Amino acid sequence: MSFPDFQMRRMGLTAAAAIMAVAVVGTAAAQSMVVRSTGPSAAKYPTGTKLKSSDKLTLVSGDKVVLMQAGKTRTLSGPGTYGATGTVQASQSIGSTVTRMLAKGPQMRSRGGFSRGPDDPKPSEMRAPNLWLLDYREAGTFCVADPASLLLWRPDMESDQLLRIEHGGKSETVAFVAGANFRKWPTDAMPVQYGADYRLSGAGLAAPVTVRFSAMDNAPDTVEGSVDMLMAKGCSPQLNRLVDAMAETESTGG
Repeated sequence: MSFPDFQMRRMGLTAAAAIMAVAVVGTAAAQSMVVRSTGPSAAKYPTGTKLKSSDKLTLVSGDKVVLMQAGKTRTLSGPGTYGATGTVQASQSIGSTVTRMLAKGPQMRSRGGFSRGPDDPKPSEMRAPNLWLLDYREAGTFCVADPASLLLWRPDMESDQLLRIEHGGKSETVAFVAGANFRKWPTDAMPVQYGADYRLSGAGLAAPVTVRFSAMDNAPDTVEGSVDMLMAKGCSPQLNRLVDAMAETESTGG
């Protein structure tokens, strides 16, 4: 083989490799992941399922599947058959909402003007504005970004309320004052222990709630990383909160 022919063949192989690499990247980028699944087909498409661009989802009446693709969500409702990927557009507000959700080190502050207007959401419909705030209404495993700065959050701040925390035969009371959404977790009196149950009662709760803490080495900076971490550690309340924030303003096209 002559040198020019060798060069041409080498260039051809290089070009083919580059095309293949682009194709692989494109396929990976086009993948979707199930981040919520409810209805009769939930077991067929469980949370965490990775889907290729060629996959199809067949849903029946009552099914609702939320897919995440490229940091955006797409909600599918049955009955019907849908492609795993699609054109997803999100409003500008979803970016700021999710950014606030993922922000580290939330400030302990009160929300100004705690008298609700006629169009304001009811406290029962409100959610904590940051993933690392412990909404004490949510039972289950909670991923802790920083135990030293863990904050408790409540939606209704129009009155004084007492929250009782019980663990290991001890109890501690946290006082919320009117006008304040936040209170610091009583770290000195009741340090955060991972894998242990804490029973919370009072402060507007209809029934006691049990939470368990899970450690995080580092809080992810991306939506995808946060979803993967919350799924892996079983922190379902925070995962649901993040998915809700992503899905509330989604619009799907194509």
